[in-house]
Amino acid sequence: MFGRMIIGASMIASAGFGANTVMDNMGIKATKAAYAQPSHERIVIGLDLSLSNPLVSDTLYSTKVAQRVAEEIQGLAPRSQIIVRSFGSYDASSNPLRFNETISAKKRPDVVAKNIETLVANIPTLVDQGRIKGQGRTNILAFLENMTQVVDCSDGVPTQFILLTDGVEESEYADLRKANSHLPANVVKARGQCDSLQILGLGQGLGSPSETQRLRVEWSNWATGDQNKPFVQFVGLNDW
Repeated sequence: MFGRMIIGASMIASAGFGANTVMDNMGIKATKAAYAQPSHERIVIGLDLSLSNPLVSDTLYSTKVAQRVAEEIQGLAPRSQIIVRSFGSYDASSNPLRFNETISAKKRPDVVAKNIETLVANIPTLVDQGRIKGQGRTNILAFLENMTQVVDCSDGVPTQFILLTDGVEESEYADLRKANSHLPANVVKARGQCDSLQILGLGQGLGSPSETQRLRVEWSNWATGDQNKPFVQFVGLNDW
């Protein structure tokens, strides 16, 4: 017998198998869940266009981080959502990059990943051409505050935020250029806890491992720690 076989109803009771039991070609008992397709996910990608972020000025860096983001998208299951937004100044008109994609037969994950990789890699060129504008502030918290209202992390869809930023909040909330400045708690009130916050490029441009570590601890303490925090996990990468 080849492949797997759903056990006939007349055999289920005598064999002691549940209604969702299947047999593979080795006769191993398993449940349908073991063969289920991967569940769909949601990824929110934030592009920090502030002038302090090498993403807007360094083509080698933008190419590298674009490849990393593409890797996160390539394996997504159908119905997965990708939400892309730019941020920087607290002004919607200053942040024109915004689009949504849903993985489907017509929009395969490899194609969507390549499109987003191309966009991110070309951000320095778009800035040089004046097609997008580098921002004078870094409103990371305000971006998270807005986007956690756009997405509902209580709906059961695994949700991760991936921010392409140096992590140096520079806003009316905090100025992390200063060692004595801290991110205020309870600014971001997510609907349910989102699964993860990932910052790619943490401390980039600062040239200081100790400053990168300070930022990593600051963001980790702010984002995670108990069920009242907006995220379950935090990852802050300077390099990869």
